[in-house]
Amino acid sequence: MTTRVWDYLTEYETERQDILDAVETVFASGQLVLGESVRGFEAEFAAYHGVDHCVGVDNGTNAIKLGLQALGVGPGDEVITVSNTAAPTVIAIDATGATPVFVDVRADDHLMDTAQVAAAITPRTRCLLPVHLYGQCVDMAPLTELADRHGLAVLEDCAQAHGARQGGRTAGTTGDVAAFSFYPTKVLGAYGDGGAVLTSDASVAGRLRRLRYYGMEERYYTLETPAHNSRLDEVQAEILRRKLKRLDSYVAGRRAVARRYADGLADTGLHLPHTAPGNEHVHYVYVVRHPRRDTVIERLKAYDIHLNISYPWPVHTMTGFAHLGYAAGSLPVTEALAAEIFSLPMYPSLSPDQQDKVIHAVREVLKTL
Repeated sequence: MTTRVWDYLTEYETERQDILDAVETVFASGQLVLGESVRGFEAEFAAYHGVDHCVGVDNGTNAIKLGLQALGVGPGDEVITVSNTAAPTVIAIDATGATPVFVDVRADDHLMDTAQVAAAITPRTRCLLPVHLYGQCVDMAPLTELADRHGLAVLEDCAQAHGARQGGRTAGTTGDVAAFSFYPTKVLGAYGDGGAVLTSDASVAGRLRRLRYYGMEERYYTLETPAHNSRLDEVQAEILRRKLKRLDSYVAGRRAVARRYADGLADTGLHLPHTAPGNEHVHYVYVVRHPRRDTVIERLKAYDIHLNISYPWPVHTMTGFAHLGYAAGSLPVTEALAAEIFSLPMYPSLSPDQQDKVIHAVREVLKTL
C-alpha cells in the first residue's frame, strides 16, 4: 500500500455522509453565494477563537493580501516576514505593492528569529508578518512589544496553525489580523480552496467585507478599489462548518502520530521537530532534518513511501523574487534548512500500521547511510 505525505480518502470515507449532506444543504438552500453557510461559518470560526469578526475569503493567499490592505498596507510600505515559508505568504505582500523584508529563522524550530526583527525595522515598515510554521506559533511577545513601540500592525499567517496555542492563547488572536487557509491539506481543510481573516477591529472587518466583494457594501456600488471577487464559496463554508466541530479531534490525531514518530525515531540521529516553550503544536506537517535528505527520500520509495519537502527553495532565492536583492548566504539558517528538511506522512487518519511502516522504513534506510 502506497503511503503518501498526505491523503484524505480514508477520512472522507468516515465523514462521507456529513460532507455530502453539507453539499445538499447548500444546493437546497436557494442561495449559492454569501448565504447562511458562509455567515454561519464566519460566526462559528470567530467564536472558536474568541474574536469578534471572521471574514471568509476564497483562499489563504487572498486572506493575507486583503488583511494587509485592510490594515492600510500598500505601495511604498515594508512588511517584515520570513523566507522559510510557502511562496504565497510573500506573493500576497507583493500583491499589495508593499516590499517584503526578510529576517532569518531559528535552527531548532524553524520559526521567525524575533531577535532579528528590531534591526530590520525602517521608517517604511508598516507591518510585522510572523508565519506560524508547521503547526506552532512564532514567539509573539517580542513582536507585539516592537509593534506597540513603533506603531506597527501585526498580521499572523495562521495557514498552518489551526488550533495551535501559545501561552494558552489560540493562534490568530494576538495580532491585529490573522489570515487562515483552508486548502485541503490543512489541519482544518476544505474540499477545495478557501480562506478567512480574523480580527476584533470592526472597521478592519468592514473594509475586509468590502474588499472581498468588489469594494461594495451595497450591490453594484463600489466604495473602494482595488477590490476583486474574493468570496468564500457556500459549499466550502458548509463543509468547513461541519469539520470545525471536529477540529480538536483532528489535532488530537495529529499529536498522537507525532508522539509515535518521536518514540520510534528517537535514537536514529534524525533531527526531529522541536516544540518551542509555551507552544501547543498541532503538527500540520512533521518536518525532520538529515544531511543526506535527498538520498533518504529516494530510498524510501522502495518501501512505497513518498515524501515531500516543505520547502526546498527559500523564497528569497526564487527567480520571481530576485528583484528584492537578497544574495546567497544572506539568510544562512533558512538556506541551510532548505538543504536538509523533509516531511514524513502526517494526517489524523494515518493508521497505526502505516505509522509503523514509516518508522521501520526510515530506520532501515538510515542504517544504510
